[in-house]
Amino acid sequence: SVVVERYEGGTPHAGKVLAAVQAHADDVPFFCGGTIARFVQQGYTAYLIQTTNDDKCGPTPSIGETVLANEREVETMARVLGFRQVFFLGYRNHELDAVPPVELRARLIFLFRLLKVDAVFTFNPWGHGEENPDHWVTGQAVEQACWMAGMDKDFPKHLAAGIEPHTVRERYYWVARAGQPYNRVVDIGPYVEAKVAAIAANKAQGPGGAHGRRLRADLARRGLRLPELGEDDEDADRAYVRLFLLDEYRRLGQAHGLEYGEGFQYPG
Repeated sequence: SVVVERYEGGTPHAGKVLAAVQAHADDVPFFCGGTIARFVQQGYTAYLIQTTNDDKCGPTPSIGETVLANEREVETMARVLGFRQVFFLGYRNHELDAVPPVELRARLIFLFRLLKVDAVFTFNPWGHGEENPDHWVTGQAVEQACWMAGMDKDFPKHLAAGIEPHTVRERYYWVARAGQPYNRVVDIGPYVEAKVAAIAANKAQGPGGAHGRRLRADLARRGLRLPELGEDDEDADRAYVRLFLLDEYRRLGQAHGLEYGEGFQYPG
C-alpha cells in the first residue's frame, strides 16, 4: 500500500533535522527537491551532503573548472531549497565503489551524530536497474551509517569529543530509476516552483540547467520563437524544466489525487 503525505501547512516538523545525501549535483533537485522545500518550510533544519566531486560531468575539458562549476551550482541549489549548509566529501565521480566502505560510512556517521539527524533522503541502497556505482554505494553507506551512528562502541573518539551517539529514525529512499519501488508519495504541489528553480540551477550537467536558453537561441537563429520560453535566459531555463521535465512527477501525483508528487521507499 502507498501512503500519501498530503500537504496541510503548519510546522509539524519544527525542531527536527534532515540530511539529503546525494552523489551528484543534480540528484536532490530531481528526486526530492519539492519534498525538501516543503519539509524545510514545515520546520526541518536541512543539510546537504554530496559524496562525489562531479569531475566527470561538466561543459569544459578542464577537470578543475568542472568541479568548481558543479560545486558553485550545488551551493546555489542548496540556497533555493533552504539547506542550511553543504558538506562536500570530494570523492572521484564514477569511482565511489573504489572507496573503502568503512571510510565513507565513518564520515557519514560523524555527520549524522554531529548534526543530530532525524531523517535522511538518499538513493535506495538496493535499487533495481542502477548502473551508476556512485548511486548504490552512497545509498548503502547511508543505510549502514543510520543505525551505526546510534551505537556507543563505534568510534569512541566521537564520544570523547562530546559528540554523542544518535540513531537516524526515518529514511526516505527516492526513486532514481523506472521500476524502483515506492510506498510513500509526498505532495509537492505548492513547492513545484522551488523544484523547478533547483533543477534549473544545475547548468553544468543534467537534462535541466541551461537547456532552455540553448533551445531559445537555436530557435532564434532559425527565425523561430517559442513564447513559453520567455524573454531572458533564466526564464527560458525554468520554462524548459516545466515543459519537458516534470511529466513523471505530474503523473505520479495525479495517480494519487495530487497535482505533483515525489515517490519514496520509506522503511519506517
